[in-house]
Amino acid sequence: MTEQRRGRRIALSPEERDRYLREQRTCRVATVGPDGRPHVSALWFVWDGSALWLNSLTNSQRWANLVRSPAVSVLVDSGHEFLELAGVELIGDVEVVGDVPRTDAPHPELETPERLFSDKYAGGRGFSYDGRHAWLRLVPEKVLSWDFSKIPVPAGS
Repeated sequence: MTEQRRGRRIALSPEERDRYLREQRTCRVATVGPDGRPHVSALWFVWDGSALWLNSLTNSQRWANLVRSPAVSVLVDSGHEFLELAGVELIGDVEVVGDVPRTDAPHPELETPERLFSDKYAGGRGFSYDGRHAWLRLVPEKVLSWDFSKIPVPAGS
């Protein structure tokens, strides 16, 4: 994974990044459309410590774009006021894991992301197979992060 060069003072540590990605609920997925223009869509995700897992509709523009070109940039961010802004951008290529669409057939590689997804979004009540979604895994080649609360504020400000 490529290390962040700029903004290192406000970058999240690996532990902070992992905690942040586990806590946040929505990401924005940027793909390349058939005309070369960007397409951005919001999606739920889980982070397993080394890969970001996306459970995507298989009949979506996002899915069609990623099947054609797996290059992706995923943004997870938060904050309202300037010194609250924080985020992580993950860049790389996604890969399809498991059946398309996902069935209830056992798949060892999907045990962890499906458990994490169930815990995060369904209170641990199990993963639902609806015949319309499938899994994408992003092992990022580059990760950028920031936490503006780390910006030194002059005394008296």
